[in-house]
Amino acid sequence: MVYRNLRRISLTTWIIISMVVGVLIGVYAPAFAVQLKPLSTVFLRMIKSIIAPLIFGTLVVGIAGHGDDMKRVGRLALKSIIYFEIVTTLALFIGLSAVNLIRPGEGVVLGGSAAPGAELAHHTQTGQSFLEHLVPQSIVEAAANNEVLQVVFFAVLFAVALSKVQGRSKQVMLSVCEGLSDVMFKFTMIVMRFAPFGIGAAIAVAVGQNGLGVLFSLGKLILTLYGALLVFFLIVLLPVALLFRVPLARFVRAVRSPALIAFSTTSSEAALPLAMQSMEAIGVPRGIVAFVMPTGYSFNLDGSTLYLSLASVFVAQASETVTGIHMGLGQQITMMLTLMLTSKGEAAVPRASLVVIAATLVTFNLPEAGLLLIIGIDQFLDMGRTATNVIGNSLATAVIGCWEGETAETLGVPAEAQAA
Repeated sequence: MVYRNLRRISLTTWIIISMVVGVLIGVYAPAFAVQLKPLSTVFLRMIKSIIAPLIFGTLVVGIAGHGDDMKRVGRLALKSIIYFEIVTTLALFIGLSAVNLIRPGEGVVLGGSAAPGAELAHHTQTGQSFLEHLVPQSIVEAAANNEVLQVVFFAVLFAVALSKVQGRSKQVMLSVCEGLSDVMFKFTMIVMRFAPFGIGAAIAVAVGQNGLGVLFSLGKLILTLYGALLVFFLIVLLPVALLFRVPLARFVRAVRSPALIAFSTTSSEAALPLAMQSMEAIGVPRGIVAFVMPTGYSFNLDGSTLYLSLASVFVAQASETVTGIHMGLGQQITMMLTLMLTSKGEAAVPRASLVVIAATLVTFNLPEAGLLLIIGIDQFLDMGRTATNVIGNSLATAVIGCWEGETAETLGVPAEAQAA
């Protein structure tokens, strides 16, 4: 009887329970909490093992499974780029507005060495290196490193080549890829049974290592970020969802578990398989899900782009007491234009947001020691921006689905029911 009642509890509820338990363990038993890291690492590794085969299988079937899909791929790419650019630009300017209105950097004293900032700045990408990085030299290496864009690039070319093949060879390959994607979706559901344990451990480790005290030392910056993210939801994502007639209740139910996974693990990759499955479950065609969502992980990081503008100006404000130099609105807008370009390749770089911020500080002659202030609380900042990234990419997928002809009546109905 007890077991039956426990099974009725939803995954979202279990995740929330595990997060609360993780916080309590981190606060009251920090030494034990740090030892739980292997649980979170195992969970993340299981999730990452799903990503490459899932994206490859769904993209190939979505593109090569229909003869007229070559034009559709181009149309999807154009619509996606337009959507990504508009929404991420709005996110940047919301972050800029919030940091200038609240000014969380005022009164903050810079200290420490500039070495971490200088080291990270050397890892930034140029436009040329990003283009080179986009093309895999080995699909096995790309899959092993979970280079999402490289896997997408290879899968699209493979699907285009497969669409030009006729006869039994094409049918065999399509059947294999369709079976692969079906199995990987089932694989995802099996892994999700372990999610509460991995997520609870991740939260416990974060709190155990950093403590809750760090939240108060730079609380103004943390509140500014989360307030700006809330404004972004209300004045950008919500109107977009209403404009394209995305069924909000169904969408929220579908995205809440992936968002909680992203929030607790600070990993967009950890939420990707479940987010893809959830969007397909509410009726977004598999081909659209497979194309838009992985691509958005490099070009539509709404939370991260908002954070970049906020964090960069925060360091400028904190440095005013040291340098006596005030960064004017014109310089800030120039910084935003720079971030619009540099943030697009962010997902392909380790410690992505910190790398972009470090490079921005160097470019605009801001103290690299300011990065130390951010690194201390980055775990907690990363939770909000990563969850926003997942929600934003899920909404982008639903919006493109509606834009491609889905309606509020069909979006939300599982693909199997639509076919029936």
